[in-house]
Amino acid sequence: ELVIIYNIIYAFIKTYDRGTTYNVFVGRKQLIAGMDKALVDMCVNERWMIKIPPQLAYGKDGYGDIIPPDSILHFDVLMLDIWNTEDKVQIKTYHKPESCVRTVQVSDYVRYHYNGTLLNGTLFDSSHTRLRTYDTYVGIGWLIAGMDQGLLGMCVGEKRIVTMPPFLGYGENGDGSDIPGQASLVFDVILLDLHNPKDEITVEVQSLPDHCPRKSEVGDFMRYHYNGSLLDGTFFDSSYSRNRTYDTYIGKGYVIAGMDQGLLGVCVGERRRIVIPPHLAYGEEGTGTKIPGSAVLVFDVHIIDFHNPSDIVEITSVKPEKCIYNAKRGDFVKYHYNATLMDGTYIGSTQTFGKTYDVVLGAGQVVIGMEQGLIGMCVGEKRRLVIPPHLGYGERGVDGEVPGSAVLVFDVVLVDLEEGLPEGYMFVWNSDVSPNLFSEMDKNKDAQVDTTEFSDYILQQVKEGKGRLAPGFDPQRIIQNMYDNQDRNKDGQITEDEFKLKADEAASHDEL
Repeated sequence: ELVIIYNIIYAFIKTYDRGTTYNVFVGRKQLIAGMDKALVDMCVNERWMIKIPPQLAYGKDGYGDIIPPDSILHFDVLMLDIWNTEDKVQIKTYHKPESCVRTVQVSDYVRYHYNGTLLNGTLFDSSHTRLRTYDTYVGIGWLIAGMDQGLLGMCVGEKRIVTMPPFLGYGENGDGSDIPGQASLVFDVILLDLHNPKDEITVEVQSLPDHCPRKSEVGDFMRYHYNGSLLDGTFFDSSYSRNRTYDTYIGKGYVIAGMDQGLLGVCVGERRRIVIPPHLAYGEEGTGTKIPGSAVLVFDVHIIDFHNPSDIVEITSVKPEKCIYNAKRGDFVKYHYNATLMDGTYIGSTQTFGKTYDVVLGAGQVVIGMEQGLIGMCVGEKRRLVIPPHLGYGERGVDGEVPGSAVLVFDVVLVDLEEGLPEGYMFVWNSDVSPNLFSEMDKNKDAQVDTTEFSDYILQQVKEGKGRLAPGFDPQRIIQNMYDNQDRNKDGQITEDEFKLKADEAASHDEL
């Protein structure tokens, strides 16, 4: 008949005096017959008063000077631990997360918290009291055998009770301090993190825009928002809390290696989750504050925009059926616009002030990208202009309106234009120049032309269609500039000797 043999730790009255438990196998005749029978079916933490007759104890012979012959024995027994030589690790999962993408495998590196107790509930150790996880490899002998087995198959966020017999724990000798010899161990474990040294980043695309004209590449400059957490969901950082995007070059080592990889191949407007193992993040040391050593990081990112320093203005055009004249440098153009960032954030619109935006092309009155985008337009044409920041408002942006390094999107409609003058000219004649030009200006015939005579004459020529001022500029300022150029000696009067046409001057002078 097979006899089930138990290893029992129980407290005989005198064991309290010695400060040690009594450790014995049941059913192997290591105990008196009555005790062998009495201990069967006893539970851990159960306390029994056991009365044993002499025939099941020490009988007629007694036990030396301690137990007289034919003595009835009384035992006050407290059961502390029970295990069997055939026992294995027992696992009881009492919480499992809804999502479990991956479980612990041999050679994985894990971070977990635990409370360690003996079978009777006595606490011997806890990672919680140290405020630090226990970090180790699993299944390769870095842990006691029972824990090596008990952690396998766990999910991040899972909670388990792992119970192991002493031969899978600290064996006959215990740990020399808090764990006695031959003690079963109970670990209450929560897994916070796991990875394998061979892991690469994982990317989960959460949403994609309907339109994706190009994807990010090495060397692009990107603006994105993110929430950063550990694998167990513990938050450590967010760009949203600072109300500012994180702006950086990608693929160039400006960010941790895993993020450099995870931001490649994205679309503007895309949302993705990037999971980064520690050897591609902050490694064994962590950051020393919010990110512990050997931590897997989870970034939920939203791509706001990106560009490359070599980008030019991207133009999408819808032309009218008739396009008689295309805008060029020097032309005075009037247009409507709606302006946004790449993510649709509103910047401004001519609708807010109810009139067109009027500029002279090439005069530096708008950002370079807008000037480039307006060149070649005809009246009635609609264009979408995507302007990279180096052709827009640059790294600084516009305080309170346009973020630094932002790509701009302008939807433009050209309403009207007036042809400009040849480059370098602020006034041109539409007909032949009068040979008596100076005398016609000199109304009072004092052989000098003052500013009033000069201005009245030029404005009269414009009114009669004989001459034309450069459109889009203040006429009085143009005329004053022309007058100052003719006043060679700067005495406030122009004499006939000073008076010359532009055709007679060096090309560098903007004169009459």
